[in-house]
This record gives sequence, structure tokens and C-alpha cells, in this order.
Amino acid sequence: MLVHICCSVDSHHFLEKLREDFPDEKLTGFFYDPNIHPYSEYKLRLLDVEYSCDRLGIELLEGPYDLEGWLGLVKGLENEPEKGDRCTVCFDNRLEVSIKKAKELGCKSFTTSLLISPKKSQDKLEIIGDKLSKEYGVDFIFKDYRSGNGMELQSKAVKENLLYRQNYCGCLFGLTAQRIQQQKLLDEMISPISNQIMPESIEERIALYKKRNILYKEDKNFKIIKQKFLNYRLLSGSVSSEKKVIPSYFLPYSSLKNKKTAGQIEYEIDNIYYLNRDETKLLTLKYFNTLANTQYENIFELIKNPPLFNDELEVRNKIAQSPYDLSCIVVLETIPDKKIEISLNSELFDDVREVIVELNK
Repeated sequence: MLVHICCSVDSHHFLEKLREDFPDEKLTGFFYDPNIHPYSEYKLRLLDVEYSCDRLGIELLEGPYDLEGWLGLVKGLENEPEKGDRCTVCFDNRLEVSIKKAKELGCKSFTTSLLISPKKSQDKLEIIGDKLSKEYGVDFIFKDYRSGNGMELQSKAVKENLLYRQNYCGCLFGLTAQRIQQQKLLDEMISPISNQIMPESIEERIALYKKRNILYKEDKNFKIIKQKFLNYRLLSGSVSSEKKVIPSYFLPYSSLKNKKTAGQIEYEIDNIYYLNRDETKLLTLKYFNTLANTQYENIFELIKNPPLFNDELEVRNKIAQSPYDLSCIVVLETIPDKKIEISLNSELFDDVREVIVELNK
């Protein structure tokens, strides 16, 4: 039996139940989800499904990631709500590719873990599956594993196996609508030009779940716990003097109440220059190199290849006696003696991140 897999949260318990109900069937997982966006999120979910299938001893195949083709299929349906016509087209595509793979492999039946997802229409999935079954001659197995205490058992499996619990379906359009409704920053679509790994970014989660996989292979005792913290994203920032833009670099957690300030250097203490407005501080690249133990020759080098995020917090801590001080701190190659104008658009927001805690045996 070929089992189309959308994510490990849905598939792990689903596969366990299929194994109970079809003990004589060889189950093969098929991860085909071109709807997942961005690509880093796709890689994270694939990583987690690989881990889940490894724990279950089930072979996993990966389908093609054809985002452009998927976008063409749902064109004109971008504003449809979840469970609407866009989802129907998405189901059609994923199940048809899955049944073609099942036929190619010589499987007599196929099914999908989408059936257990509480946000997916089982009726639509059954109609699509039965239609494809008649067309391709491969049985569609409909199983309702979410009724009764199914969701409770699914949640238990997720916790026991330390699986990645995503907070959106994967679709770009569903994500956008969800974040607008939540009045939250669309953080999944923000990626620094430096590729610096930001707190609670998809890239940070990939690193965390790769570490989980290693600890699992090494039979280590560990937990994944959640921490509430203040997160930060720099959206844009610039510095100018005498109408000329000056190459600049803003340290994490820099913020300005009105997104703009202007003033002159009021005084300097221990190589830190204090603007006479909005608690703003400036330092030269040379002094930044001293604090960060780096050797950047110009600001553009710093922008393209910055230190680790936590290393930058250490620099802020040395300057402001707190890594989470929110004053605007800017690095310049030289400090102007004329009026300085600063524009800064940054977001500070409550967030939750996961961390791994290794336990003593």
C-alpha cells in the first residue's frame, strides 16, 4: 500500500493504525507536497517525516517539488478559504500524483494521511480518491482515524516521538490569510540577505530537529521544551548625513519609536558615540571588530557575512549592559560630525521557540 504523507504530525499515528488494520500489507510512504512554502519549510517537514518513518521502519519516497506547477493549478483561487476550492484542486493534484506512483510501483492500494487532519475535508478526499481509483485501477483506502479519541491518540504520538508540530497547513495563501487574521508578522517569508539564522526561524528549527535526529540515533535521553521570548526582525534601516547615505549595520533588537530619528553626537564614552536623540548609540567598525573579535574591512563585508546572532547579542551586552536592551545601536565605518538621520523599521514581538535539553541517564 502506498501512503501519501503530508506531514509527520498526521502520518505517524495514521501509519501505526494502518499497520494494525493491514498487518499483511507492506506500507510505503510517499512525501509529495509541492504546496508547502517556503522551500525551507518543505525541507523541514521532509526531515521530520524521514525521522518518523525511520522510527516506524517504513520506507519513504520523496516526490518532486514542483511549486511553479502547483501555483499554476491554483491560479485564480488564491483568496479561497481553507477547505475551499483551492484545497480541492490541491487534493486532486497530490492524490493523482500519488496514485500514479502507486501504479508505477505495482501497489494494489493507496491512501493519504490527509484523512486524519482535522482541517481537511474527509468527504472531499473520499470523493477524489474513489474517482482516481476507478480511473487508474488502484484501490483507494478510506480510513477515519480521527473519530472518537483519534485526535487524542495522534497528539500523544506527536509528543512521545518529539515530532515537529507546524502551525500552518503549508500553503502560501493559507499562511498569508492566517497571519493577517492573527495580526502577526509573516515571519516565514522573511529571510535576511546575509542568511543569518534568526531566532525561531525555519532555519533554526531545521538545525534543532537535525540535532534531535542525531541524539535519537545515539540513544541519548533528551526533551524538546518551549521557551517564551521577545523576538526581533529587522525589516529595513538606513543612515544618512548631509543627504548622503552612509553604509551602516544595525545590531539586533535595535528599535526606534517613530521609526526615524535625527540628531548630532552629544558625547563619546569608551568608543561609544551617543546621539542627542532617542537613546541612539553609534560605534565604528573598528571598535565593533574589537568587541566581536572579528576582522571586517568594511560594512558591506559585515552585512554579507555577519557573526552568529548570539555573538551579536554579546556585543550589545558589552555596549548596553543587557543583550535585550532595545536602544538603536548602529555600526558605521566612521562617525560623522554633522547631523545624522536614521530610519529604522524593525519588529519586536512575543514568540515561542523550542530548545533541546539533554537529560542525565
